[in-house]
Order: sequence, then structure tokens, then C-alpha cells
Amino acid sequence: MRHLVGEVHDLTTGDRPWAAGTVVVAGRGPVIAVQEAAGWAFRYARYDPETDAGVEAPPAARVPMTVDTPFDLASLTKLFTAVAAVQQIERGTLGIDARVGAYLPDFRAAAAHDITVRRLLTHTSGLRPELPLYDCKDDTERLDLLRAEAPTGEPGTYVYSDLNMLLLQQLLERLTGRALDVLVHDGITRPLGMTSTDFGPCPGAAATEDQRRPWAKADRGMLRGVVHDENAWALGGVAGHAGLFSTGRDLAVFCRTLLAGGSYGPARILGPDFVELLLTPPGLGFAVDQPWFMGELAGRGAAGHTGFTGTSLVVDPATDTFLVLLANTVHPRRRPAENGPRARAGTRVARAVIPSPSGGL
Repeated sequence: MRHLVGEVHDLTTGDRPWAAGTVVVAGRGPVIAVQEAAGWAFRYARYDPETDAGVEAPPAARVPMTVDTPFDLASLTKLFTAVAAVQQIERGTLGIDARVGAYLPDFRAAAAHDITVRRLLTHTSGLRPELPLYDCKDDTERLDLLRAEAPTGEPGTYVYSDLNMLLLQQLLERLTGRALDVLVHDGITRPLGMTSTDFGPCPGAAATEDQRRPWAKADRGMLRGVVHDENAWALGGVAGHAGLFSTGRDLAVFCRTLLAGGSYGPARILGPDFVELLLTPPGLGFAVDQPWFMGELAGRGAAGHTGFTGTSLVVDPATDTFLVLLANTVHPRRRPAENGPRARAGTRVARAVIPSPSGGL
């Protein structure tokens, strides 16, 4: 895996690096083969639109990246929301093909269009990608928008949407009488010993963006330790689509749990059949066999996800292998996603566990 380590360091060098800092954790079964950090958790004091570059903080203020640095996971949060939903399916309190309106009758549009739990989890509800909840004056207005939001696309057609997980959050909270952060803590992170995984605020996390209009949707300045996603921020930092912070080590535990059929040590968060349900194409919350960010790990049933802030994880049941790649690619400001480094990392791992004809890495 030495080439993977070298590539991770290369991603943080140069005048315009892919990310200010990165952490990679990769392994097979119970063995962690790579655990490496490079670059900076906090490098830039602000973004200068005149030069289209970050203004570096004084050397004494910069914070090196470590393998224990927490990251804003962004859309990797969706995986935890999906697991929380499948836990309810396993318990028999939620039907995967049940209509959302049966649980949330006041969400009139979802009820009228017969949106189901499965369609939320597979992004086939027809809901558009997002709503400007960050522009609402209060939570009442935000909920009213969600309640009235009808599908704009053909139901059954894949359209990736944060609204699916926001609606699923509302359903889970109504069904259980507990907030999403409590469901994730009590049902996933606490039993697995993931003590560095929680919804924010998270002091010491890798910095994200100098969030200002017109490139962002809110004027919040340089963000560190608070959620980057504007809608999750408007919702108080706990949302079904974004808001979790975690470390590479903790996410390795999450990956190993999935690969082991839902158990880690004495803890069990799901039964093997329900882990299989999560990871079987097209995946529930998880994306399956996507070479654009998995590289050559894709093709045999690998599952995972990416996050807007620069995060990603992949689990490959065929080889009992996982890859966690965390980066603050939006520091000091967001740019169009460049997934080549993620795909190359996936390919490095795939060739390490299944040697290529040319001799591997």
C-alpha cells in the first residue's frame, strides 16, 4: 500500500492542492493496513476572490492534520440515517414498502403521491435535490416547505436528493419519539464504541469553507467545527442528509461492522440479512459499484458514498476490504468536485488485494 500512502501526501502539495489535508484508513477484515494523515486541518484564514486563492493563516495558527482529526462528513451522514431506518425495518416497526403518508399524514404531498420508504432510501421518490431551507425565517416555515413539497420527477426514476433523507428523518423521529442524533448515538455509535462520531459542533475538526455569497448560500465566514451544509446548519446541525462529524478510525469501525454482517466485537447493530439489504443493488442509502469514486473496487458489489466536503468511504464485501478517504477539499472554498483522487485510491486498494497482471501496486 506504499503507493497509496504516497498519493495521499501528493494530494496536499502544490500551489492548488486537491485538499488542504487528507486522512486515509484502509484495511482488510480486522487488519488496518494503512492509516495515514497529510497536510493541514486548518491552513487558510480566508478566501480571496480577487486572486481566487486562499490566504494562509500565520504559521503558528495553522493546524496539522492527524489521523485523529474529525471531519465534517457531509453526505456520509446519509449512511447512518439509512442504517437507523433499516434497524427499524429489522425490528418490524417500519415497512420498507410502507407509504410515508401512513407515518406522516401531515406531509400532504408525500402522502398524496404515495412515496414509500424504499423510494426515499433509493433516491427514486421524484423529489428534487434540495430546498432553500436556509432562507426560511424559522423552523415552522422550514417544516411547512417540506410538508408541501411534491415530487417534480417521475417516481421510480433515480434523482439524488437530500430531501429523501430529510423526510426519512421526520418519519424516524415520529415513529420512535426520539431525535435522529439520539437514534444514531444509541443505535450505532455508542454500541460500536465510535466515541469520536456525533453531530456537531465539533471543536478541533478540519476546517471547511470561507462560506460567503455568491459562491455559497449563506454568509458565515471560515467554518471549523460547525456543519458546512447550509440546510443542515439551518436545521440546527442535526439532519438526515448532513451534520455528522467523525474520524478515519471511527469510520473504519463502521466499515468493519458492515463487512462482518452487522457485528463488531460483542456489539451487533444489524443482522446479516439486513446488512445485505442495505448493500444489495441499488443499495439503501449506499451507492453500489460506482467507479467514478471507487475506481477498480467497483464491479463486484462494493458499496459506499461521498460527501461534499471531501469525504468518502467504500466497503467491498467480495474481498472483505474497506477504504476511508477524508479530505477538506472545500477549504478555503468550494469548487466543482474532482473525484479522480478518490477513484485512484480505490484502484490502489483493489490492486493490493487482487494483484494485477502487471504485478500490483
